[in-house]
Amino acid sequence: MINELFTIVLLLSGSIFMLLAAVGICRMPDLYTRMHAAAKVGTIGVILILGAVILSFRELAIATQCLLIILFFLLTAPIGSHMIGRAAYLTGVKLWKGTRVDEWGAAGTDTLEKQSPSSAEPPPDETAS
Repeated sequence: MINELFTIVLLLSGSIFMLLAAVGICRMPDLYTRMHAAAKVGTIGVILILGAVILSFRELAIATQCLLIILFFLLTAPIGSHMIGRAAYLTGVKLWKGTRVDEWGAAGTDTLEKQSPSSAEPPPDETAS
């Protein structure tokens, strides 16, 4: 009875995370933020669903396969999403207009937004007066 309850909770949690990943892919404004939704939230959803499979079947062979799949996801999802993001950036995929930090930006600048003209002026020299 408790085992089935934990299985149901893990399946529902994993399904909700997968649904959030799908909504994130549809709703996010650019490739880079969509990539976060797919890689991070989707991986958590897969881990929870495979945890439910382990609890449901309670066999060593199935548990071993599920744990290997979880390990595979944990190793490949961050690397894959980083490689996709880097390839997209280097090929010129535009950032969302609301992006505030571009750590790979040209000339070593960290911010995309230019300062307003009033704040771009240097502070007055206090020793000049």
